[in-house]
This record gives sequence, structure tokens and C-alpha cells, in this order.
Amino acid sequence: MVQAIGVTRPGGPDALGEFDLVAEPIGPGQVRIRVSSATVNPVDTVIRSRPRQDEADAVRVPGMEVAGVITEIGPAVDRPFAIGDAVMAIVVPSGAHGGYRADLVVPARSVARIPAGLSDVQAATIPMNGLTARLALDTLALPAGATVAVTGAAGTVGGYFVQLAKQAGLVVVADAARQDETFVRECGADETVPRGDDFAAMVRHLHPGGVDGLVDAAVLEAAVLPAVKDGGTVATLRGYQGDGTGRVRVVPIFVRHYVEAAAKLDRLAELAGEGLLTVRVAGELPASRAGDAHRSLERRGVRGRFVLRFG
Repeated sequence: MVQAIGVTRPGGPDALGEFDLVAEPIGPGQVRIRVSSATVNPVDTVIRSRPRQDEADAVRVPGMEVAGVITEIGPAVDRPFAIGDAVMAIVVPSGAHGGYRADLVVPARSVARIPAGLSDVQAATIPMNGLTARLALDTLALPAGATVAVTGAAGTVGGYFVQLAKQAGLVVVADAARQDETFVRECGADETVPRGDDFAAMVRHLHPGGVDGLVDAAVLEAAVLPAVKDGGTVATLRGYQGDGTGRVRVVPIFVRHYVEAAAKLDRLAELAGEGLLTVRVAGELPASRAGDAHRSLERRGVRGRFVLRFG
């Protein structure tokens, strides 16, 4: 049996409980990971608080990114892995299949080796958050020298995006609270503006014609649209599709589209290993204290991610 953390009924952090689940079968193109670390992300709270109605009484396991060790390799795997490799992986949760479990089967193309110098706890914060930032950058498809704004720049996705955007040669305008400005600048932001309702006006003050693109990692939605020039592009993270005017192109992005983007995940691992992607861990807790991690995550002002430890 496999230790897992999940819910059978929607609720607050106290709804999370420990379960013993049957190990998942392995198939072609898949690997089995003995999970040591599972990152707690905002999307996990949605799974916890709103289980699907057609899965009443079934265990739902949250978690979209993990790290651990490969213990089994299925047939037809086209990645150069070996049993015992320390790896990180992105997970698409579905029912009892999610990152908060000690044994997990995922596509080999959702997995990358952990680079030297990075712990499994640090590595666990990269796959989903890093691929989300990468997808946002690819969606905007801006040429070097273009201007891009980012909300939530001090967050995990936002911070990764700032660093990837600078590596792509973009001019980055980022929001930052006073206590976060140094971090955001260290990530590479060329200009910072205060967080809050005046974000779009402050961006327009710096760039009167508007920026070429924007990533709304803070989920401000309609409030950010005025910051972007006519014909520019906005990438949104929670499904927001725009105000209906068509003045700017609004594209909701979903990281599931990159869940087997192996080369992109490998590159994120390389960047983190080279110190070009800043990994931040807010804290480590045993998996049995997942409820505490969720409570902490839901408090405003947390920087970095909490990571659950198995084993």
C-alpha cells in the first residue's frame, strides 16, 4: 500500500487526511517514482475544496509537482533514465493520482533529472511552476527588446517568468511590494511598480504607449488590460478570456499543455542548476501536516512554496 494525502469531501485544510492506496500500475512510456517531496501550490487548495461531484466518497489526491527517485521504468521509455536516478516531475492530478503520494507513476517525458547542487525539496518547486512560466513566455512570443509586464512577480511563477524573460532579451516591468523589490530586481526586472489597483496606470506612466505583452500571475484579470498596447497579448493563469472588446489578445494558458514538454523541463533543470532560476522554499513539513501547509499557503504574503516530505 502507498501513503497518500487527500480528501473524500470538499472542505478546508482539515479535510485533508492520510490514506493507504494501492500502487498504480506502470505502462509503456512511464516511470515509477518513490516520492520524497511534493510541492503545495494554490491549485491544490481548489482540488481540496471542490472535489468533483462524480467522485463522491472517492479519494482525491492533490499535487502537481514532485521530486524523488526512479524505482521502475516501463517499456518504450525514450528518455535516458536509470533506476535510482534522482528526478523531479510534473503531475496532472486525477482522482487518487496526484503528487501527494509516496509512490507515483508518470510519463517519462514529464520527468527530468535533478541537477547537481539542488536538493529534492528545491527541485520539487520547479516542474509545474517553471513550465507555467515557460508556457507564458512562449505564448507571448515576443522578440528580443520587446516590453513585457508581469503581475505577481515576487511569487513562484512570476519570479521564474521574470528570469526567463530576461534571458530571452525582453525589457521587464514587474510589480513588487516594498519588501519584495530587491528580490524582483535581482531576478532581472528592469523596472518595478507598486502592487495594487494602480498597476496599469503605473505601467502606462513608464510606457505611455503600453507594453507589448503581459503575464497576469497575480490574477488581476481586467484590471491589467489597460497596461498593454493595442494589439498586444496578455497571458492569464486562471482561465480569464478578456473583457470582450478585442483591443488586446487575451490567452488563458494551462500548464497541462506542457506536461510532456521534456526538453523544456530539462532546460529548466539546467537553469536551476546553473543558478539562473531562483528556487525558493517557504518551509518543509511532513506529509501528515499537509493541512498546516495549506493553512499557511492561504495566508497572504507567503514567498516561495511549502514542500511536503514523504518517507
